Amino acid sequence: MTLLIIAYLGGALTILSPCILPILPFVFARAGQPFIRSTLPMLAGMALTFALVATLAAIGGGWAVRANEYGRLVAIVLLALFGLSLLSPRVSSLLSRPVVDLGNNLLNAAGKGRATSSVRSSFVLGIATGLLWAPCAGPILGLVLTGAALKGANLQTTFLLLAYGAGAATSLAVALLAGGKIFARMKQSLGISERIRQFAGVAVLAGVAAIALGLDTGLLARLSYASTGSFEQALLEKLHTKPSDAAATEVASNSAMVAVSDATRPFHSDLPVEGQAPSLDGAVTWLNSPPLTTAQLRGKVVLVDFWTYSCINCIRTIPYVRAWAEKYKDQGLVVIGVHAPEFAFEKNVDNVKKAIADFKISYPVAIDNDYSIWRAFENNYWPAHYLIDAKGQIRYEHFGEGNYPQTERAIQDLLRETGSDMAQSAPVVPDAKGAEASPDLGHIRSGETYVGYKQATGFVSPESLKADTAADYSIANPSLNQWGLAGTWTVGAEQASLGKAGGGISYRFSARDLHLVLGPAADGKPIRFQVTIDGKAPGADHGSDTDAAGNGTVTATKLYQLVRQSGDVTARNFEIRFLDPGVQAYAFTFG
Repeated sequence: MTLLIIAYLGGALTILSPCILPILPFVFARAGQPFIRSTLPMLAGMALTFALVATLAAIGGGWAVRANEYGRLVAIVLLALFGLSLLSPRVSSLLSRPVVDLGNNLLNAAGKGRATSSVRSSFVLGIATGLLWAPCAGPILGLVLTGAALKGANLQTTFLLLAYGAGAATSLAVALLAGGKIFARMKQSLGISERIRQFAGVAVLAGVAAIALGLDTGLLARLSYASTGSFEQALLEKLHTKPSDAAATEVASNSAMVAVSDATRPFHSDLPVEGQAPSLDGAVTWLNSPPLTTAQLRGKVVLVDFWTYSCINCIRTIPYVRAWAEKYKDQGLVVIGVHAPEFAFEKNVDNVKKAIADFKISYPVAIDNDYSIWRAFENNYWPAHYLIDAKGQIRYEHFGEGNYPQTERAIQDLLRETGSDMAQSAPVVPDAKGAEASPDLGHIRSGETYVGYKQATGFVSPESLKADTAADYSIANPSLNQWGLAGTWTVGAEQASLGKAGGGISYRFSARDLHLVLGPAADGKPIRFQVTIDGKAPGADHGSDTDAAGNGTVTATKLYQLVRQSGDVTARNFEIRFLDPGVQAYAFTFG
């Protein structure tokens, strides 16, 4: 139920994002018509269609991608006809003659004998609008799709996507009701209903043109990039599992008892008891340690860190987890990394071993390739931190980056509960370098972007994406947060593979850091590449995996930091060219 509420509220927040703007003309074209018979069916059709298409996208498959492309094309045509019918009753009449049934379903207020559209026509229009709607992939939608990817197709995924769509539909309905009152006053006082209808038609056609030309992702991002990511992240933290009222009462009571008899009673933290920690059984293997059991860990304070080695958010938390493991190991803290892979290459244990060596991780790591521990903790995030006390109870949770001082205070509290006489100390301040350094949150205007067709967004090469098939692509000048391929590529569900030397990827981004997850072909041969920024060598703006001339080499499948702007952060054109064939590109991330 908690996840359903989070998904619903996350959908409601999409009205604050520019990605919702292209469909507003279609929604506001219903202003002034009966809410039950016109607006509500349209919004319901939109939400249902989004849930269906997003479910197909979540379970993946080239056929689903192609079906969605055809559906989008059909929707553009239908909505263009709808816009023309609003603009001119004569055009509406001409268009409706050869396809009377279609006209009755899609045309609104087209003729003199029809004042309002039927429930059926509004629902069909909502279906067409839903095919065009591509909500911003913020943390909440990412949570839903990640869960689908890990657990496969199921009813829970569809219900969560329905809740997300219903949230967006609710916020649109509120906006429409407010807009409808304004339209009604204009009609009564000025008598310009015909002009209003024509204006709506122009707005619909403008929206169709923007979507058909790809401006709904590029131009809107440039003009008003208003990410709701921070709102959604706060929402996740606020609504995630909380202690019951009884547990909260117990905590308050215990705190009061400690205050009364502090001199005679041992220290007891006011961290709530959130349930018994599940077993760590199910890992396919352990690194840096033999398998650890619940019984072995009893009496210790345990920090369980869910991570995966190419995840930039996980990479930036590693310096802190590493520092805590070193600082508190003699006080009774045991840190356990649970490596739960996102991409297929992260299931390769040899890849994880190399990553552990690169990150200088010495604490135990459980390889959770089957997601057994992930599911036991009912986890949904990378990274995620769970603190377990000496009695085997979960006492603290944190998801995502940040809150490092609070997490360290919680560690200290639970260690003091075990009888440690350690004094309070200042939080660790790791000397993080390269991709491990904290992000420049004030200047990030670009978000995680997947290259594989399963979750790809913002792709603007003029050639249509061909799933699982070698094809030639080109790219000229992408707009902000758009990208494209150049050369011969085979785009798979998770990654794109380069068939011939000389191919590349271009991305228009705005952030201090640009990272790209890359890997060599199956033969493992190194692949040379060269990076340019705005057509020039990066110079002082090169990343930790490139030099000032932009040169670098792909030697293993991992995250590569390719750009770190040294001066003012501005929107830049990034391009990477590969001098050897076979590279596999997975995902862009920014910092």
